[in-house]
Amino acid sequence: MDREQDLYPPIKALLERQGYTVKGEVGAVDVMAVREGEEPVIVELKLRFSLALFHQAITRLKVTENVYICVLKPRGRTARRALKDNTALCRRLGLGLITVRADGVVEVHCDPGPYAPRKDKAKTARLLREFDRLEGDPNAGGATRHGLVTAYRQDALRCAAHLAECGATKGADVAKATGVSIATRLMRENHYGWFDKIAKGVYALSESGQEGLKHWAYSWDQPD
Repeated sequence: MDREQDLYPPIKALLERQGYTVKGEVGAVDVMAVREGEEPVIVELKLRFSLALFHQAITRLKVTENVYICVLKPRGRTARRALKDNTALCRRLGLGLITVRADGVVEVHCDPGPYAPRKDKAKTARLLREFDRLEGDPNAGGATRHGLVTAYRQDALRCAAHLAECGATKGADVAKATGVSIATRLMRENHYGWFDKIAKGVYALSESGQEGLKHWAYSWDQPD
């Protein structure tokens, strides 16, 4: 399928099986379906997702609450994520989403309706814990070019700074000196490559750690 018109026959067949009378290109509408005693159904056709498609569909909500967008089902490495994200967006906007596969198979991913999100208390709690642990305000909102400063990274920086000053040290002593209770595990996991294991439970600062301290020098609260 390489034209929007190719999406119409499978959509028409789907709606007709449900008892609708279906017509294409009614005024500015791509597809309109009518069933006695009910609001009409409108389907806007495009080969792929776009902001213009969502704008178009939102405008149709002035005519009826039963508005769908229909696209050729995306393929490729990012297709699954794109479909998931756009399905979520449709639900939030009160739109339905239909895809048509290259072989003509139609899939309805969501129907129009009011958006009623369920709060995820576990995610909220994790976000609040991260907020509480993060010292200061080291990240400019939306800035990710050089990496985000997380509470975990700030803990790693405290451990690295202690090793830079004191040399190879037992994890338990680093934890006591820095207040980072997970110091031993953090240095053992070594996500940033900043620590070298010298002996059991003893760690030293690596060359990468020295560079890390320079790069992130103003990203955490350092002692006076």
